[in-house]
Amino acid sequence: MKAVIQRVNHASVTVDGDVTGEIQKGFLILLGAGADDGKAECEKLADKISKLRIFADENDKTNLSINDISGDTLVVSQFTLYADCRKGNRPSFIKAGDPVKAEELYEYFMKCIDAKINGKVEHGIFGADMKVALENDGPFTIVMECNNGEIV
Repeated sequence: MKAVIQRVNHASVTVDGDVTGEIQKGFLILLGAGADDGKAECEKLADKISKLRIFADENDKTNLSINDISGDTLVVSQFTLYADCRKGNRPSFIKAGDPVKAEELYEYFMKCIDAKINGKVEHGIFGADMKVALENDGPFTIVMECNNGEIV
């Protein structure tokens, strides 16, 4: 499972002109499920993300977690995180998870992250053509991957 975590001042996702998720200060998480991923990857990622200390404290040091600032989370599914661009110019997505299983893992990840953070958890619509708007704070972006239940 792969996640791109962006520290944001605000973010939203829109589908067919309707806002399906919107947050203020917190994390925008782009989440991709791989072919071999399962619930253990969801649980490990949610736990690690909830403990990331990437928000500034009173001394402007990145010492605070999302819970310390009562931040929100917006989770957007993104199978393109599994793009393989080694051959040719058209990416292959063969390592991305089966859509049915990937959607189940996306839903499970949202339950896991919701259990770990104090703020609200908003989301896009799995498989939809989404428009994501954000104001990246920093910018501060972290790429995280979990394989076999371990962060790599």
